[in-house]
Amino acid sequence: MKEEFVVQDGYVVKEETHLTVLKTCLFYAGDGFKVYDHKGQLVFRVDSYGPNTHHKDEVVLMDPCGRCLLTLCSKKPSLHQRWEGFKGERMNGDKAIFSVKRSSIIERSQTSMTVEVYDNSAVEYHTEGCFSQRRCKVFNTVKKKSMVEIHRKVDPTTGVTLGKEVFSLCVKRGFDMVFAMGLVLVLDQINGQNYFDSVTTKVLVHPIVEDFRLNQLNLTNSPWSFKFIRGRIPFCPFIRDLVKFISIKDRI
Repeated sequence: MKEEFVVQDGYVVKEETHLTVLKTCLFYAGDGFKVYDHKGQLVFRVDSYGPNTHHKDEVVLMDPCGRCLLTLCSKKPSLHQRWEGFKGERMNGDKAIFSVKRSSIIERSQTSMTVEVYDNSAVEYHTEGCFSQRRCKVFNTVKKKSMVEIHRKVDPTTGVTLGKEVFSLCVKRGFDMVFAMGLVLVLDQINGQNYFDSVTTKVLVHPIVEDFRLNQLNLTNSPWSFKFIRGRIPFCPFIRDLVKFISIKDRI
């Protein structure tokens, strides 16, 4: 019997592995992700195509080539916001291999969830912490040992803590990276709505940089210039998030 639950054998790490998880869109909670290893190589991706994807009942984790590794489906109705995981691409009649649910329907500020592994009652996991603040751990309840850790990422060149749209995922020896990232996706789906409410990090950009970005978009010479928008709208999320995304991607 395996000590840890495995979704894909080829993704079980032989030593502690640190991944960088990046939200590929900042406009809607629960949008796409890209996951990189310590060399900057793409490991996983989750694509998203617009504002309605957060409300979809299915999320697919893929490898860099687009091969489906894990499919996560929301089980409704469910007071505990239960999600089920299916190996590879889900087909009609396929059985789920694990499920994740919120431990309490009352407490919403924390990320306490229970992971049940089907067909193996000897393996069970529990999450503790606050995912929206990027402080969360996944414990093996039998061994009482932390197997996955999520925390804020620090820029090694400046020592500055980056925003919550980019964070570190530490996978301990013997654990499956696919399973670990699957749990991250469920945490994001359940707690993603709190992301923008809890953001405290601000990115200050010089006006020259903003004008340069707008020149690239051919907007500065149009009636809808940045000065025009800034004078009539309290803030411009599109420009803010675009500049923020570009600056973060360059640091990975």
